[in-house]
Amino acid sequence: MATEVVGPNDMLEPIIRKKTVAVSNDGSMMAIHDYGEFGTTVTDEPIAHGGSSEGPSPLQAVLGALCGCESVTFNRTASEMDFAYDGIEFEAEFTIDIRGRMGQRGVRQHFQTVRVEAIVTTDENEERFTEVVEETEARCPVFNLLTDAGVNMKVRWVRQPTSG
Repeated sequence: MATEVVGPNDMLEPIIRKKTVAVSNDGSMMAIHDYGEFGTTVTDEPIAHGGSSEGPSPLQAVLGALCGCESVTFNRTASEMDFAYDGIEFEAEFTIDIRGRMGQRGVRQHFQTVRVEAIVTTDENEERFTEVVEETEARCPVFNLLTDAGVNMKVRWVRQPTSG
């Protein structure tokens, strides 16, 4: 695979990437997601909601994608800003008014609120930490997708010094 180098002059025009996934459903609540060379995953609903509990719900998968995207974006941003850290631990939750997905018009079908706590292990100072967090949230596609959808986002970034 050839490495592509993107320079400042390349930023004047759109740089479009295309990713694909194939999803199949056998007439149940479970969907199988085929990511090609990256393998397959499953989304499902809990048994109490008519599924078979074979995997996370699609909304849980979106929440996981949010944390994963924040993680990747933080790493990329930290690298560009020469910010040292040892890791991030995420905990996230969402609320939803299920009346919307049950067909009641006027009630949002997606997240009402999303709460994320990201604990970053670093000895960098608070000012530098804040700079990386702000740039991360400005760049993170999934964070901005949810924000643009009007989801009430409550993200708390915590700087935790390394032990020892």
